[in-house]
Amino acid sequence: MKEKEILKLLKKTIKNSYSPYSHYKVAAVIETKSGKLYSGVNVENASFGLTLCAERVAAACAIKDGEKDFKRIYVMTEDDEPQIPCGACLQFLAEFNPELEIVSFGKKSKKTTILSKVLSSAFYFHKK
Repeated sequence: MKEKEILKLLKKTIKNSYSPYSHYKVAAVIETKSGKLYSGVNVENASFGLTLCAERVAAACAIKDGEKDFKRIYVMTEDDEPQIPCGACLQFLAEFNPELEIVSFGKKSKKTTILSKVLSSAFYFHKK
């Protein structure tokens, strides 16, 4: 799928963010190595520790369908500049692909990086 189509999906999806406390909307789309796409949004809770990040929601949707080979994640916020996933999401995603490509979109620009470059010391219980 072309990046233009992914961007359209992110813009549509971010509207479903449930963020009544922070008012900080986030959407994510995981692309698997098989080419399937799974989207997610952040889902906040009055007990902040129970909040779900968009990246983990998208990944959980993929895992639910048996997809664990992640190729790329696209992330969108309403900030001017692109933001990378939080540390918890980076650690969660490293479980499946430490070399995952991260493409982040802000209102004014985009940024592409590799997960292992922004989380250089991920924790692994088992060897890959």
